[in-house]
Amino acid sequence: MTKIILPLQQHVGRPCKPIVQQGEKVKRGQLLAIPAGLGANLHASFTGKISEIAETHIAIETEQEENLTTYLPLPKNLNKLETIASAGIVGAGGAGFPTAVKLSRQLPQGVFIANGAECEALFGHNVRLMQEEAAKLVRGIKYCMEITKAPRGFIALKEKHKDQVKALQKLVAQENNLELFFLPDLYPEGDERVLVREILGIELQPGQLPGEVNAVINNVETIKHIVEAIEDGKPFIDKDLTIAGRVAKSGLVLFNVPLGTPVELLLHKAGGLIEPSGEIILGGPMTGKTGSLTSPLLKTMGGVLVAMPFPQEKRKMGILVCECGGSEARLQQIAVAMGAEVVAQKLCKRMVKVQDRYRCDKPGVCPGQAGAVLELKKARRTSTAGGKLFAVNQHPDGCSS
Repeated sequence: MTKIILPLQQHVGRPCKPIVQQGEKVKRGQLLAIPAGLGANLHASFTGKISEIAETHIAIETEQEENLTTYLPLPKNLNKLETIASAGIVGAGGAGFPTAVKLSRQLPQGVFIANGAECEALFGHNVRLMQEEAAKLVRGIKYCMEITKAPRGFIALKEKHKDQVKALQKLVAQENNLELFFLPDLYPEGDERVLVREILGIELQPGQLPGEVNAVINNVETIKHIVEAIEDGKPFIDKDLTIAGRVAKSGLVLFNVPLGTPVELLLHKAGGLIEPSGEIILGGPMTGKTGSLTSPLLKTMGGVLVAMPFPQEKRKMGILVCECGGSEARLQQIAVAMGAEVVAQKLCKRMVKVQDRYRCDKPGVCPGQAGAVLELKKARRTSTAGGKLFAVNQHPDGCSS
């Protein structure tokens, strides 16, 4: 018997409202919770019994092995956009924005962009998807272009992966309104504002969304889920991800893993931990968060990483905060884990305040930070430039949506 935890908020917006009762038996694919405002449906990823309904999650007790290729299908009397909403699809690249809401924008003179940048280091599942499911991806892009009425489409991926997506290149060559766009191997090339700048030559201002310049962007895995919902009636109940770091099979790509699967089981699939091992990171090295063996797989989780133990550092630290990686709180957390005290903080030169948060005014175009480092040192505080804890703060959308 395994306890599966399904958080009620795996998306931008408010937590979902449960529509099942404790003790109720549910089947894989069954609708468990619905949006309470902006949000996305939540479905059972396993067959079992509802053992707990809490403010933050629903728990399912599974009793036996099951055929994970089967599920309760979505209603059939829906149009494509309604099917996407019914399936509970959100940005699988980390953003978690409800996909049906994003695709509801009409773009008769705009573009649809499939984001295959695989932004985070160590991840490989998006590239594998483009390599192995090229035809499905092209069909999904055409569905998205049909829904949004976008006359042009792009698939954005890094130049270094050109040889790995030859099948995709052949299919795109057969479409007169779809093309590949190759990106440099930089971080954060998967950021939506970076994609708009690279592909359309338009510089979005901090806080501005692609829709304001007639563009809609979805991660390639998100598009895979769109195809499965439209063609197979499958809700968003499985996730693709990469397992890397201090595991026996670092770089392992897993497809169609049921949501809620505990991290411990994922690491077991990767051959187990290599000791010494340290922090478990949910997501990528830049935007991931600390987790545990009991953490559940989420709709927005692109991977599980296992780090080396933190080096111990007794000197006082300063942190340099920018938007393109871990949050200020994350840097503080790392410093504490290292045994250090943070006594100073500086903002990246590109950080500008938008409403109640700081945003980067030009993501991916990084300025020198020597002045900030010298100021930290001048105050007789140890800058984290030497301690390898140097620059990063909250990137709001992960790397893609």
